[in-house]
Amino acid sequence: MKQIIIQRQTYTENEVLGKLYIFDESGIPVFECFSLELAWRNNQKNISCVPAGTYQIVKEFSPRFEKDLWELKGVPNRSETKIHVANFHTQLNGCIAIGSNLSDINNDNELDVTNSKNTLNAFHHTMGNDTKAVLDIVGVH
Repeated sequence: MKQIIIQRQTYTENEVLGKLYIFDESGIPVFECFSLELAWRNNQKNISCVPAGTYQIVKEFSPRFEKDLWELKGVPNRSETKIHVANFHTQLNGCIAIGSNLSDINNDNELDVTNSKNTLNAFHHTMGNDTKAVLDIVGVH
């Protein structure tokens, strides 16, 4: 089973930026990208990033997004926390977006993730036929 780590690195009033890494079954890094989450607001549904910790994640169909996405399981008082396409923190409701780089795309003085759709496709490709994995979120909260 692959292991995924999100290393949170930058905290602002509105968002948390980090790096996401995928390690294969031998512990070798096989993928990396940037992550974007909402700022910490005491794990409140739809307005906060999830608490740091270890989560099982599963690949399952999302009716909302009409595609298979990876969902974090066991997040306290939360459900439907996905890894999905988004460029801006304003597009998130407690989920995690990934992208290939960081840039202030919309000129709001906040860094955004770029190339999110292609990055998510590459993430799915790297995960292959796996349907389960472990995600460690490391950093404050």
